[in-house]
Amino acid sequence: MPLDIPSVTQTEEERLAELGITQTLDRSMSGRQNFAVSFTIISILSGCLTMYGFGMNTGGPALIMWGWVLVGLMTLFVGLSMAEVCSSYPTSAGLYFWAHKLAPQKSAPAWAWFTGWFNTLGQVAVTAGIDFGAASFLNAYLNLQFGYAATPAHTITLFGVILLLHAVVNTFRVRVVGFFNTVSVWWHLIGVVVIVGALLLIPDRHQSPGFVFTEFVNNTGWGSAVYVALIGLLMAQYTFTGYDASAHMTEETKNASVEGPKGIVRSIVVSWAAGFVLLFGLTFAIQSYTGALKSGTGVPPAQIFLDALGASTGKLMLLVIIGAQLFCGMASVTANSRMIYAFSRDGALPFSAVWHKLHPGTRTPTNAVWLAAGAAFVLGLPYLFNTTAYAAVTSIATIGLYIAYVVPTLLRLRQGENFRRGPWHLGRWSKAVGLVAVGWVVIITVLFMLPQQSPVTLETFNYAPITVGVVLVFAGTWWFVSARKWFLNPQHPRSNPAPSSVPGPTASSSL
Repeated sequence: MPLDIPSVTQTEEERLAELGITQTLDRSMSGRQNFAVSFTIISILSGCLTMYGFGMNTGGPALIMWGWVLVGLMTLFVGLSMAEVCSSYPTSAGLYFWAHKLAPQKSAPAWAWFTGWFNTLGQVAVTAGIDFGAASFLNAYLNLQFGYAATPAHTITLFGVILLLHAVVNTFRVRVVGFFNTVSVWWHLIGVVVIVGALLLIPDRHQSPGFVFTEFVNNTGWGSAVYVALIGLLMAQYTFTGYDASAHMTEETKNASVEGPKGIVRSIVVSWAAGFVLLFGLTFAIQSYTGALKSGTGVPPAQIFLDALGASTGKLMLLVIIGAQLFCGMASVTANSRMIYAFSRDGALPFSAVWHKLHPGTRTPTNAVWLAAGAAFVLGLPYLFNTTAYAAVTSIATIGLYIAYVVPTLLRLRQGENFRRGPWHLGRWSKAVGLVAVGWVVIITVLFMLPQQSPVTLETFNYAPITVGVVLVFAGTWWFVSARKWFLNPQHPRSNPAPSSVPGPTASSSL
C-alpha cells in the first residue's frame, strides 16, 4: 500500500508509522474531548465579547448580527475542507505536515515551511488575543469590585499572570487538560443560556428588532460604509479561529482520523448557533449605546450588563464570562504548544532541540508550553503604547491562521482525484467547498491588513502587516539561506534532531 493511503482497518499508531511518526504522546482523549478543545478555543464568550466594542464602532448592530451569519457560513466551508485533509493525515503537526504531503515533491518542503510559520504566528497571536481579552474583562471586574483601575499597565500585568496560570496547568498530563475542556463546553453552553436569559427577562426595556438587525454605526473616521462593513467582519472572523486545535490534538485522540475532523466541524457549527443567540441577547439589551462605548470599565459588554441587570447581577455575568475566557486561553496554550512541539520536531524553530522535548513523567511538551505563553506575552506588550493593539493582535491571529488553514485545501484541490481520502470526507462536494474556502481566505487576508481607524497615527496604526511581514521576511531569509537545504530532507543530519525525552524517531525521519 502506498505510504499516504490510509486504511480503514489500521490502528492510529499504524497510520502514524506509515506517515513516519512514532507514537510518543499520550493517546487518551475521547472524540468529545477533542471537540471540546476546538469549541473552547473558538469560545464565543471570549471572541464575541472581547471584540464586541470593536463591532459597536465598526458597523454597529447590523454588522455584528449579519456579519456573524456570513462569517460563520464561510468559516464552515473552510472547516469542512480542513476536516477532510485532517482525516487523511491525523497528526499533531497538522497543517504544515498536510502541506508537505499534498504539494509537488520538489516544492513540498517550501510549502510546509511557510505554512508552518504562518500557523505558528497565528497560534501565538490567538493565545495572546484570548488571554488579553480575559485580562481586560478581569480588570473590568476588579475595577468595579475593588477599584483596580482599568489602565494599560494593570491589564498587561493581569495578562502576564493569566498566561503564567495557563502555562502551569498545561504542564500536567493531557487528561487534566481534557477534563477542563469538557467542563468548558458545559460552562459555555450553560453560560450563554444564563446570560441571554437574564438579558431578555430582567431589563425593563429593550432595543427594537429593527435596531438589532439594521442599525449601522460608523465611529472609525472612514467615510465609506462599505469599507467599514468589510473591516467590521473582523469581530466574527477572529472568534472563528483556533479550531485547528482538533487536528493538533489528533496524536492524543482515540479514533483520530474520524474524531479529529468531527471535532473541527462540530466546534464551528455549535459556536455559530450559540454565538448568534449570545450576540442577539446582548445587543437587544443595550440601554445606552454611547454609555457602553465610553464605559470606565474599558469593556463595553460589562457596561451593558451593569445597565441592564444592575450591579450585582452584572458582576456575576462578568464572572461567568471570565471563567469561559480562562478555559479558552488554557486550551489555546495546549494547541499552540502542540504546534510548536511538532514544528520543532522537524527543526523549524530556533533552538528546536529545546522545544521538542517531552517531560518524561507527563509526556507533554513542557518547554513548548512555556514558549507559547512567553511569545504571546511579548506580542501583547504594544498595548502599553498603542490603544488599537488588541485589534491588531486579532488581525495577526486571523491572517496567520487562515493562510495556514487554506494552503492544504489549495494543494488538495490541485491534486484532484489523486487525493487519497481518509474515512471522513466530502465526496463529490470537495472541489466546490474547497474553492469557496480559498476565495474567502484571500478576501479576509487583504481586509484585515487594512487600516481600521482614520486618521492613521502611531496610536491607531494597524501593525498587523508589519508583524506578518517581519515573520515572513525572517522565515523567508532562513529558508533561502539555510532551511531549504535540510528542512524535511531525510538525508540531511539536521532533519533528525536529538530525540525527545520519550524514545522514538522524529516525524522528519521518514518525511
